[in-house]
Amino acid sequence: MNKNVIWITGIIAALVLGSVIAFAGSQHGATWLGLPLFALCCAAAFLIQWMMFVPAWVYQTEHYFDLTGSLTYISLALIALLFGQGDPRSLLIGALVIIWAGRLGAFLFLRIRAAGEDRRFRSIKTDFLQFLMTWTLQGAWVSITMGAGLAAMTTANEVPLGLFAFLGLLLWVAGFAIEVVADSQKSRFKADPANQDSFIDVGLWRWSRHPNYFGEIVLWIGITMIAFPVLQGWQYATLISPIFVIVLLTKISGVRMLEHRSDKKWGNDPAYQAYKSDTPVLVPRPPRA
Repeated sequence: MNKNVIWITGIIAALVLGSVIAFAGSQHGATWLGLPLFALCCAAAFLIQWMMFVPAWVYQTEHYFDLTGSLTYISLALIALLFGQGDPRSLLIGALVIIWAGRLGAFLFLRIRAAGEDRRFRSIKTDFLQFLMTWTLQGAWVSITMGAGLAAMTTANEVPLGLFAFLGLLLWVAGFAIEVVADSQKSRFKADPANQDSFIDVGLWRWSRHPNYFGEIVLWIGITMIAFPVLQGWQYATLISPIFVIVLLTKISGVRMLEHRSDKKWGNDPAYQAYKSDTPVLVPRPPRA
C-alpha cells in the first residue's frame, strides 16, 4: 500500500475516533453557546495540534511535540473548569490533570532539549503527511485518554464526592509518585557518564522494566474512578480511557518500542538477559533474592 494512503488513513482514523468520543462524552453534558462543551474540548485538542504542526513542519522540529500534548491536557482542563459547572469533582479532576500534565510536559521538554532530538521523529518529520498524522493522532490521544475525566467535568449531573473519589485519588497519588520517582531515577542514572552504555536496573527499575508507564496507567485508572459516579448513558463509553492508555503504552508505543530498542542494544548481554528474565515488563514485583 502506498505510504501516503497509510498516513491519510491514519489522519481519518484519528478524526473518526475523536468524533466518536466527542459524541459519547457530550451526552447529558453541559453546553456553551448551544454547543456541547465536551465536543468543543475535543475540537480544541485537534486545533491545538494543527496550529503547532505548522511551525514544527516549517522548522523541521519535534522539540515541542510532547510539550504541546501536555499543554493540550491543561488547556482542556481549564476550558472545562471555566465553562462547566465547577463542582468539587470537576475541580479535583482538573487539578490532578493539570499537575500531571505540567510535571510530565516540563520533564519531557527538558529531556529532549538536553538530548537534542527525539529519535522517533528522525524520518517522520521529513514526511509532511506522516508528520501531520502524528500530530493529529495526538489530538485523538488526548481526547480519548482524558475522556472519562472530561466527561465528568462537563456533565450536567452532579453527585457528591464519595468512596469512588477517595479510592481514585489514592490510585492517582500512587501512580503519580511511581511515575515521578521512576523518571527521576532514570534521569540520574543516565546523567552518570559511567552508565552511558548500560541499562538501568536500580530503584523501581529493579521491580519493573517500565515503572514509569505503570505509574501513568495507574493514575489514569484513578481519574476514571473519580469520574465514574457521574457518568450516564453514552458517557460510559469514555471508560475506555484507561484501556486506551494501557494499549497505547504497551502495544503501540512506549513499552513495545523500548523493548525492541533494548533487545537490539543489549540482547546478547548475559546481564541484560538475566535482568529481563527476573524483572516484570510492567507490573512491579519485588526483585528475587
